[in-house]
Amino acid sequence: MSDIPTIKRQLKIKTNSAKRLLKEHGLYKKEADEGKRKVDKLIADGAEGWEVRSAQNLLRESEKMVADTSARLGTTVLELRDVVVAGKKEEALKEDPVLLEADDVLEEANM
Repeated sequence: MSDIPTIKRQLKIKTNSAKRLLKEHGLYKKEADEGKRKVDKLIADGAEGWEVRSAQNLLRESEKMVADTSARLGTTVLELRDVVVAGKKEEALKEDPVLLEADDVLEEANM
């Protein structure tokens, strides 16, 4: 994969995918936390059974999406890391903004 335009294109694609998945993961995690608080509050307030079950179903869906986005993010980060390593081997890409942005996204994903 020493073709520089191919590496740059893959860097852009993988970087944007990782950014999108990071954002999605954060939003689903926030939604799951809010759902957990809502279920706990409904139970504490003695809400009707259907209301609690409905909130629990929403919470389960959010938790599934957190797991799904986490798995997809992990795969994308590994692919991005491979492309970044290939890009760093190319002298022409060492200081390229696309490669630097990909590095930043990798750092953000590892937090």
